[in-house]
Amino acid sequence: MPAPTSSLPSPSRTIRDRFRIFWARVSEGLELEQLWDQFLSEAKASYGLYSRDVDWDEIHRQSAGARRIGRSAWALFQAMLMKLSPARRVLLLIAIALVVFQLNFGWGTHEVSINLAGLGAFILFLLLAVELADRVAMKRDLEIAREIQQRLVPETPPVVPDFDIAFAARPQNTVAGDYYDAFLRQLQDPSASNPLLLIVADVAGKSVPAALLMATFQASLRALSATRATLPEVVAGLDRYARAHSMDGRRFTTAFLAQIHPQTREIEYTNAGHNDPVLRRASGEIERLSTGGPPFGLPLFTEHEVIYESGKLELRPGDLLLIFTDGLIEAVDERGQEFGELRLLRLIQSVPQERAATTLERVMKEVSGFVGLARQHDDITCLVVKVDA
Repeated sequence: MPAPTSSLPSPSRTIRDRFRIFWARVSEGLELEQLWDQFLSEAKASYGLYSRDVDWDEIHRQSAGARRIGRSAWALFQAMLMKLSPARRVLLLIAIALVVFQLNFGWGTHEVSINLAGLGAFILFLLLAVELADRVAMKRDLEIAREIQQRLVPETPPVVPDFDIAFAARPQNTVAGDYYDAFLRQLQDPSASNPLLLIVADVAGKSVPAALLMATFQASLRALSATRATLPEVVAGLDRYARAHSMDGRRFTTAFLAQIHPQTREIEYTNAGHNDPVLRRASGEIERLSTGGPPFGLPLFTEHEVIYESGKLELRPGDLLLIFTDGLIEAVDERGQEFGELRLLRLIQSVPQERAATTLERVMKEVSGFVGLARQHDDITCLVVKVDA
């Protein structure tokens, strides 16, 4: 009679399976080459953060060769050290001293040497745990801020006859300084149809400060748009508001606003120092919408307010309008090369007659493929409007 076979897995196989599951959680399914590229990208960003606090000119002036390397390393270490709180700075120095040095003391005729590297490593681990706790708490707060910010922009585009609209945003950090919107203004005028208002804006700066100003900018736009104000009056009001909250021009805002009358397909727009949107006619001809003025919030050098010009044109069936922020064309790859307007224009000219969402996905995929694993340096926002044939 044959011996019964055991259905229990072998201990070695169980360990391998557990390690494979653990590694999949840690690496999130990325290959070793991808993990290494990601680490290099993050290391470059960290180096940029610390190197801004180093006086490189003085180091190059006072040292050369190996001495320069040593002074550079010491300057970077000090820059990193000063990012910590005073208590953590002292603990870090103590931990490094314990790891590097040994304690020697005499006892009668004997000399005892104690290696406290283990204690130093424990202190380093403790510092890492404290820093991670701060990071997790900050990340949780930023996630809440992101949820609030996402409520300030539309989830889905408005339904407008003969117009197909799509938009997407890819923030550099958890929260962004870019803003986009598309909605029908309720003018309460029975003699006219409600116009479609489009806006893409970019607050100078990144992360939380820019996001806070973006939120107040959105509230101001919505309040002005709820009145019977014309587009030039809305623009003038936004500039006055932005100037009052721009911190002496340090937090200016570039924006492109367009108002479309669906029945006549006439578009009126103002470009406030923003990247010129691309209008590709059904014939393939490219037009850039540049009429307007400077960014919102710049300080006035005269007693008179800035006068923003408005451009007008007629949209035709098959036309495609792309509005974007500078994060799109200034996206860089691993070699530091920019995506650029020329590459964008070539892409838009080659786009077939398709849905706005398809074109938007095509643009975002092209940028992602160009950038690769390089770290994103700015918020990216795109809004596409397609006039149905």
